[in-house]
Amino acid sequence: MRRRATVRRPPRGHWLVLLLVLAVVSVTLLFEGWTTHQVDAARTKPACTRPIPREADDGRPLLRFGPRGEVTTLAMPPGTVALTFDGGPDPVWTPRLLDLLREHHARATFFVYGMEAARYPELVRRIQREGHEIGSYTYSGGDLGVASPVRARLELSLTQAALAGSAGVNTTLLRLPHTTAADTLCGPQWPAAQRAAGQGYLVVASDRKDRKPWRGAVTQHSQTDLGYHEARDLLEDRSVKRFTTLSGGLGRLSFLEEVPVARELMGEGLIWSKRLGGAFLTVMVWTLSLAGALGVLRMLLFILFARLHVRRLHRYRPGAPRLREVRDPVTVLVPAYNEEAGIASTVYSLLASTHPDFQIIVIDDGSTDATADIAESIDDPRVTVIRQPNGGKPSALNTGLAHARHDIVVMVDADTVFEPEALVRLVQPLAHPAVGAVSGNTKVGNRRRLLGKWQHLEYVLGFNLDRRMFEVLECMPTVPGAIGAFRRDALMGIGGVSDDTLAEDTDLTMALWRAGWRVVYEESAVAWTEVPSTLRQLWRQRYRWCYGTLQSMWKHRHAVTEIGPGGRFGRRVLVYVTLFQIVLPLCAPVVDMFALFGALFRDPVEAALVWFGFLAVQLVTAAYALRLDRENLRVLWVLPLQQFVYRQLMYLVVIHSVTTAMLGSRLKWHSMKRTGTADPYLFEATPGGASPAPLDQPPGRRSLSSH
Repeated sequence: MRRRATVRRPPRGHWLVLLLVLAVVSVTLLFEGWTTHQVDAARTKPACTRPIPREADDGRPLLRFGPRGEVTTLAMPPGTVALTFDGGPDPVWTPRLLDLLREHHARATFFVYGMEAARYPELVRRIQREGHEIGSYTYSGGDLGVASPVRARLELSLTQAALAGSAGVNTTLLRLPHTTAADTLCGPQWPAAQRAAGQGYLVVASDRKDRKPWRGAVTQHSQTDLGYHEARDLLEDRSVKRFTTLSGGLGRLSFLEEVPVARELMGEGLIWSKRLGGAFLTVMVWTLSLAGALGVLRMLLFILFARLHVRRLHRYRPGAPRLREVRDPVTVLVPAYNEEAGIASTVYSLLASTHPDFQIIVIDDGSTDATADIAESIDDPRVTVIRQPNGGKPSALNTGLAHARHDIVVMVDADTVFEPEALVRLVQPLAHPAVGAVSGNTKVGNRRRLLGKWQHLEYVLGFNLDRRMFEVLECMPTVPGAIGAFRRDALMGIGGVSDDTLAEDTDLTMALWRAGWRVVYEESAVAWTEVPSTLRQLWRQRYRWCYGTLQSMWKHRHAVTEIGPGGRFGRRVLVYVTLFQIVLPLCAPVVDMFALFGALFRDPVEAALVWFGFLAVQLVTAAYALRLDRENLRVLWVLPLQQFVYRQLMYLVVIHSVTTAMLGSRLKWHSMKRTGTADPYLFEATPGGASPAPLDQPPGRRSLSSH
C-alpha cells in the first residue's frame, strides 16, 4: 500500500551519530581494558634471568644513567630518611598519611599512578601544596619490562599528562612497579629503566629493609594500613635527624617542574575524559544489567502468561455464561495494492472457508499490476472487487466498510492464506457483547529459507506469546492486518480506520480499547502470511511497523490516565511496549559490545557461559512456544544463528525509528514485492506460477469502482 500524503525523507545523518556512539563505546571499553590490563596486558613481572650490572649493584637506591649507558648511583646521607609511598592517590589512606606527616613536620615523596591522579586531582594538589614531592609509578602499574613499546610510552606520557592536569607539574622521578631494592631491576627491568632514563627520569629504588635508618635510607611503603603503621613507627625513631623528600635529601632543587599552559590544558582534558569515561562505563554497566534483567524477565513472563492462557482455555469456570455459536454473516475486506502474486491464493482460501455465510470485498487501491483483473476473474457471487485511486490502506479499508453488508467485519491482508476453519473460529469470541475485536494467529508461510525460519521463530516466540500474555492481562495492543475480526458498529463508532499513523492496525486496536471495547486473541484461527524474503524488504517492513507503533503510542498516550478498559489497557501495554520493545532494543548494542569485549579481552569462558545461559533460556521458551502452537521443534537449530544477524537488524530498526520520531520526520509507506508463497501447504502453484490452482470456482462475480 502507498500513502498519498507528502512525506519527508527519513534522516540519514543519525547513522553517523550511531556510529560515533559505537566508536565512543569501543574506545571507552578498550581504554578501560587497557587500564585494567585486559588489553595489551603488562602486569605480571617475569622471573629474573640476569642480574643488574655490577657497577650498579652497590646497594644505593637512586640510579642516574649517562648518555652512553654508564650508571651513577646515589643515596641519602646519614641521619636522613626519604619516605616514599607507592600507589594512589588513595581517597582513604593518602589524607591519613598527609595528616601523619604534617603532625611530625616531615616531608615525603609520593609515587602515584597516573590513572588515580586523574581520578583524584585534588589529592595530587594537596600533596604538592603541603611541600611533598611527586613521582611517577606509571599510569596503571604496568610492568615496563614486559610492556609493548606502545604501552610503555603511554604508561609514562599519560602519567605526566595526569600530573599536568591535576597540579600543573611534571616529574622526573620514576619508580618501576614491582621493584624494591636496586637489584630487583634485573632481567627485562634493566633495559626498561635505561629507556626511561633516556627520557630524563631518575630511576628510584629503595634501600633494603634491614638498613638502619640513622645511616640514611630511602624507605618504601604502600598506601595501606600496613604502610601507615610502618611510616608512623619510623617517624618516631629519634635516631633520624630529618625526614625529607628525595630532592631535599640530595640537596638539590625539586624534581617537579611547572608545565606550559597548553600541556596543562591537555592534562585537564585527560582528567575530564577519565571522568566522562568512568561515568559512561558506569552507565553501560547499568545498561547491561538492565538489558539482562529485562531480557530474562520477558522470557519468564512469556512462559508464565502462556501457561495461564492455556489453563484458562481448558478450564471450565463455574457460573461462566455459555456463549452462543456465532453463525452470523461476515464481510471480509481484502485491501490490495500490487498484490497480483498472492491475491488469488488469498481469495480462494477464503472461499474454501467452512463459515456458512460471508461476503468478500477486494479493494484494489490503485494497483499498477494485474491485481484487480485477477480478483475479478474469480467467478464467485461472494466476491466483490472495488477499484479506487491510490489512497493508502486505511482509505481502502474505509471504502470496504462503506460497502460492507454485514455486522461482522474481517480484515485480511492480500498476502494471507486462511485455513478452512479460521474464519469460523475467528468470529466466535464476538458472541460476548463486550468484545469488539479479535486477533487471529498469524503464521509464516514462506519459511523454507533461513530468513523465513528466523521470522517464523519471531512470530511464534515473540508475537504469539505476546498475544497470549496480552490476552491474560486484557491489553491486546494490535489486531494484525493479516487476520482480525471486528464489530462493524465498533469500527464506525471510532470513525473507521484512521490514517494518522503507519501502523493503522495498532492505532485501530488502541482506539477500540479507549472506546470501551475488549480485544481478545483466538489462537485456533490460523492464517498463513508471506514475510519479507530479503533483508532490505525486512528492514523496510519492520521500520514501518516500529515507527507506526511509536506514532500510535504517542497518539494514545493519555490512555494511561483514563479509567475503565482504556485506562487499564494504557497502563499495562504502554509500559510493557516501552520497556520491552523500545528500551530493551536500545540497550542491545551495549550488550553486544560488552559481550564482544568479554570474549576478546577478558575471560572468554565466562563470556561464553553468560551467552549460552541466555541462549538456553531462549531455547526453552521457544520450545514451549512451538509446542503450544503445534509447530515442529526442528526449527530451533536456527535460534543461535539468529543472535548474530537478525537480532542486530531488529534493534537497529528500533534505533532508526526512535531517532526518526524524535527528529519529527514522517515516514512513507513501503510496499513489498510479493512472491505468492504465503502457504505452500494448502495450495499448489500453477505452471505459470502467477496464482494457485483454485479449490472451488462457483459461477458469477461482481465488480465495482470507487472514485
